[in-house]
Amino acid sequence: MTPIPNARRVALVTGAAGELGRAICARLWQDGLHIVAVDLNLDAAQTLVAQLPLQHEQRALAIQADLGDATSISAMVEQAGSAFGRIDVVVNNAAVNHRGSIYDFDPAQWDHMMAVNLRGPALLCQQVAPYWQRQGSGRVINMVSRCWVAGGPPAYVACKAGLVGLTRSMARELAEHNVTVNAIAPGLLPSAFTLDGRDAESFERMAQGSISNTPIKRLTTPEDIAGTTSFLASADAAFITAEVIHVCGGSQLAPFGSR
Repeated sequence: MTPIPNARRVALVTGAAGELGRAICARLWQDGLHIVAVDLNLDAAQTLVAQLPLQHEQRALAIQADLGDATSISAMVEQAGSAFGRIDVVVNNAAVNHRGSIYDFDPAQWDHMMAVNLRGPALLCQQVAPYWQRQGSGRVINMVSRCWVAGGPPAYVACKAGLVGLTRSMARELAEHNVTVNAIAPGLLPSAFTLDGRDAESFERMAQGSISNTPIKRLTTPEDIAGTTSFLASADAAFITAEVIHVCGGSQLAPFGSR
């Protein structure tokens, strides 16, 4: 394939319309990248794009896609590629979470979570891989969760642990094209995704428990994750691959006693 000439890089961010996705898009836009904001909610993605400050020669595009549907993923990549001619950074941020214990999980919900949270990122990278082969470079940043080491709702944890494994596998396979693949494991984020199905009181208890076990005594913010995403997408991270970076104030550590 003919190499694509040097041009402004393009970042494709899934789950772009949520709090975390918006922060990531805003930061990568600030870094000078074109943005492809992908979300199931097209109106919300279009609102995000409209709110990005105008920058000379920068463009942003909102695309609706269902990460649980292979045809939708293919159409989304084709639309993004047609618009920009290249795709440099893929941020696999979209996720769903149907809560349930090992005693009572719904098999249909389990399958839906696996399709969106694990198969979706794999299919998206499969579709984008020809661009990386042609360009000779690329970045993949997968959003996992601290739960992959701490445990939690089994279906969600299984997806995120699987995404860690996928991160490492893709890092090996894509390295020959100068593509790095890393994962970010956020701490507890006070977002609509986290709050879904919880009342304010139960979330406050969960938040206080998280803070008490976090050496840096606060919750994670979307901007914390966006900053790490920016670094992993940059030239400064060119020799970092197959890593899981915990952005959680140290809460990945086992609880420690008083001194």
